[in-house]
Amino acid sequence: MGYNSLEACVADLEKHGHLIRIKEEVDPYLEMAAIHMRVFDVAGPALYFENIKGSEFPAVSNLFGTLERSKFMFRDSLDHLKKLVDVKMNPAAVLKNPFQYIGSSMTALGALPWKKKSGAPILYGRSKISKLPQIVNWPMDGGAFVTMPQVYTEDVDKPGILHANLGMYRIQLSGNDYVKDREIGLHYQLHRGIGIHQTKANALGRPLKVSIFVGGPPAHPLSAVMPLPEGLSEMIFAGALGNRRFRYFYDDEGFCISADADFVITGTVYPNENKPEGPFGDHIGYYSLTHPFPLMKVHNVYHKKNPIWSFTVVGRPPQEDTSFGALIHEITGTAIPKEISGLHAVNAVDAAGVHPLLFAIGSERYTPYQKVDRPQEILTIANQILGKNQLSLAKYLFISAHEDNPTLDIDDIPAFLKHILERIDPTRDLHFQTNTTIDTLDYSGDGLNTGSKVVFAAAGSKKRELQRELPANLDLPRPFSRSKMVMPGILAIEGQAFTSYEEEEKVIAEWCRAAADLPWEGLPLIVLCDDADFTAATVNNFVWTTFTRSNPAFDIYGIKSFTAFKHWGCEGPIIIDARTKPHHAPALIKDAAVERRVDQLGAKGGSLHGII
Repeated sequence: MGYNSLEACVADLEKHGHLIRIKEEVDPYLEMAAIHMRVFDVAGPALYFENIKGSEFPAVSNLFGTLERSKFMFRDSLDHLKKLVDVKMNPAAVLKNPFQYIGSSMTALGALPWKKKSGAPILYGRSKISKLPQIVNWPMDGGAFVTMPQVYTEDVDKPGILHANLGMYRIQLSGNDYVKDREIGLHYQLHRGIGIHQTKANALGRPLKVSIFVGGPPAHPLSAVMPLPEGLSEMIFAGALGNRRFRYFYDDEGFCISADADFVITGTVYPNENKPEGPFGDHIGYYSLTHPFPLMKVHNVYHKKNPIWSFTVVGRPPQEDTSFGALIHEITGTAIPKEISGLHAVNAVDAAGVHPLLFAIGSERYTPYQKVDRPQEILTIANQILGKNQLSLAKYLFISAHEDNPTLDIDDIPAFLKHILERIDPTRDLHFQTNTTIDTLDYSGDGLNTGSKVVFAAAGSKKRELQRELPANLDLPRPFSRSKMVMPGILAIEGQAFTSYEEEEKVIAEWCRAAADLPWEGLPLIVLCDDADFTAATVNNFVWTTFTRSNPAFDIYGIKSFTAFKHWGCEGPIIIDARTKPHHAPALIKDAAVERRVDQLGAKGGSLHGII
């Protein structure tokens, strides 16, 4: 559907029963986020907040809350978009089947950005940062944030929209040391396009012009989060996805302005000017803490007539960004596997916070003339995966061989782990990268952006049958003695509170010696945790606890472990210490009083009656 504005999208969703209005006055401090999360949890509709305390502007959220609703919004363009991405990833496909791609080629040509000269609706009015909805999602957040922005920057060496970057990076509007209405914080992670632009501007000693678009047709925010192949402009993609060319112009100060946005904030980032940003409740399920990040000096805040503020809420998955991911997969399909020879599929496991854990399936074709019962080609593929864009932020990569089970489903967490654990040889098949970069939002490492990675590679025949129940004669020594089966082959063991690595390394080593001769056959993986019942209660609890609370090089141990020629391995079970450590960021906890207020909206007569 070719929406020309967010307002048109809201009207269409409401007409077809995909959106409801919240008429009661709501507090942007915690309450709006709490409402959003409660409705998202029940796969509810998009939400239009008419009356926001302290702001004259309405807001909308949960637009992308279900895959069904997302596909409804782009019902007229998804098929062409899939072909457009396929052509970009595999141009040879056009030569082989030229007529199949005619429509998509026209879509791409018709999606070129359109430079407007005058009359843009966005110039209707001007406002201040403090007049915008000051939405705070979590109790420890450092201030109000923009959570659905489209951040636009240009390459100083190649100015112009076709070499620009449009990304979704969080923006802190208030709090900390920011000067009210004049300064805001810009936070982006490693490997983002804006980082390249800022690095070039810094080298020249020049300020970087930044434009932040909020609202506009839904194709715009989706394009800002798309992992597009090199050379495919987000603005072209937005035009193709929305069946409407991306309209833009430059204001009197030389800032690029999205003509169809609801709000545009312009400002400059000067070389080496930072201020503390955060904390912020993030998508891993913990707070990202306060750190210096680029300071943006605000120039203007533009808005159209009757603008709508767009926002989302992030937290422990699943959240609305989970649905974003599902839609991205719907569009890109097998795009990434086509970039890496031999890769069949890769899955950033959402329940584990996306970046901490990857599952992958690759080919084993190195020795077709003989059976080699160990990983070979998939190790090469693993190195390529960990060097690929956002996939490089992963800490854990589990990779299997396609030939061992061609029907293995990479999205089926228990089945995939079972396949790996049946085949892995812990003396040989763990491969570490130490003292490297990890996700900025992940505090399991020993510093910001620093930590380690490990590849669990499994190929060949089954080596063991996995235990489904605790062996009757498994008498665990203290202090790790209370246990719970998570799934076949995986045991959660509750531990005492973590103290320090120096002390715990001694304790775990002694425990491993005491447990060396226990009947471990069929139990290749042990997870040390704070709460065995919680960890084992659901698959999502298990992957979230295990892979967000551990740093591979620091937290992986093993029974009868050894190091030979710089390679670490173990003869008994692999142990992952996933207890909470003193340096970890705090987990996100909802405010009970706010939750009770949301309950009232679900009572008879409330806007959410019959929904929550």
